[in-house]
Amino acid sequence: MTRTDLLRGVRSTSRRKVLVSGASVAGPALAFWLNRYGFEVTVVEKAGALRGGGYPIDVRGTALEVVRRMGILPRLRDAHIDLRRLTFLDEDGSEVASIDPHTVTGGVAGQDLEVPRGDLTSALYTAVRDDVEFMFNDSIDTLDQSGHGVDVTFRGGSRRTFDMVVGADGLHSRTREILFGPEEQFHRYLGYCFAVFTMRNTLGLSHETLMWNTPGRAAAFYAVGDNDEVHAFLNFAHPEPPFDAFRNPEAQRDLIAAEFGDAGWEVPGMLAALRDADDLFFDGVSQIRMPRWSSGRVALVGDAAYAPSFLTGQGTSLALVGAYMLAGSLADREHAAGFAAYEHHTREFVTVNQDQVGEGDATLFPTTARALEQRNDMLRNLSAMPSAGGRPAHSALTLPAFTPMT
Repeated sequence: MTRTDLLRGVRSTSRRKVLVSGASVAGPALAFWLNRYGFEVTVVEKAGALRGGGYPIDVRGTALEVVRRMGILPRLRDAHIDLRRLTFLDEDGSEVASIDPHTVTGGVAGQDLEVPRGDLTSALYTAVRDDVEFMFNDSIDTLDQSGHGVDVTFRGGSRRTFDMVVGADGLHSRTREILFGPEEQFHRYLGYCFAVFTMRNTLGLSHETLMWNTPGRAAAFYAVGDNDEVHAFLNFAHPEPPFDAFRNPEAQRDLIAAEFGDAGWEVPGMLAALRDADDLFFDGVSQIRMPRWSSGRVALVGDAAYAPSFLTGQGTSLALVGAYMLAGSLADREHAAGFAAYEHHTREFVTVNQDQVGEGDATLFPTTARALEQRNDMLRNLSAMPSAGGRPAHSALTLPAFTPMT
């Protein structure tokens, strides 16, 4: 009898219990695959309900195969945003260049997906909600690994024990903080902050993005269809990460207003809309770089372990691929061997995608007048070129075929 046969015999009578913290992308995707492999899964989410709406996100390369294997690819294709034009504007609002969006993003037309974030999270939740326990409006308070499992105390006051815990709770992960210490030691700040929110489509934009730049600042409208609303985007260079503002919406609004107070073009209207926006998302442009992604019976996945920053456009794809690889690595292994296999087979893919920032993505947001003119010259040249057909990093991992438990 093989080791795998023994493990399957044990799990047929006692399913291993896993707690997943976070119900955005990595969490429900991980829950789907863990359930497929015979685990008993609970997902805890601090928000009171599934978060809908949100700005558009990309699913590319290897991640497309993950969602295909989950059976949600057709639904995501129906939700695909057909962005047809990306126009860059100078300080006075005049056009610098208008290009195919894939030329900048590295996407593959007709294959890669851009969908509203809420459509992806809804598809993931629908795929797993009948098989997995969800605890909304709660979160992890403490973790204790001194026994044979992980004793968890929740903010709501309840206590439970799990065989494993996985933090899928984002860039500012509470699970990571409990397990490894303060975020600052893993936070690689890339020099920018950004805000996204919705506002009225006052310019009548359709299926396009309009981006205005001055040195160190950018403002953009994302029109995902023929809607009355657009996603407004504000990005600015900032010397240090404003940690005090990350959890304080009013401090975020004040910081943005100070940075853009003298800006022209459509920015004054954007700042006025920002004050009333109820869906503001603000963060630093940052990566999480960790020497290891697990400790004992607790592991991290997605942005909590390896956020690549929006400059790569790969955060969602890394979360989907990482969830698939973690669950599959645990399918016929105990936690220590499973976590080690997950990291061994996934880290190179993560690193090559994080390293895309070093290939010039940040040049879209130049901080000096000279760099801005150089970028504009580059864009004018790109406008005459077809899309390059995707970046190798996006498909740098071929998914193994893990065998579900029987």
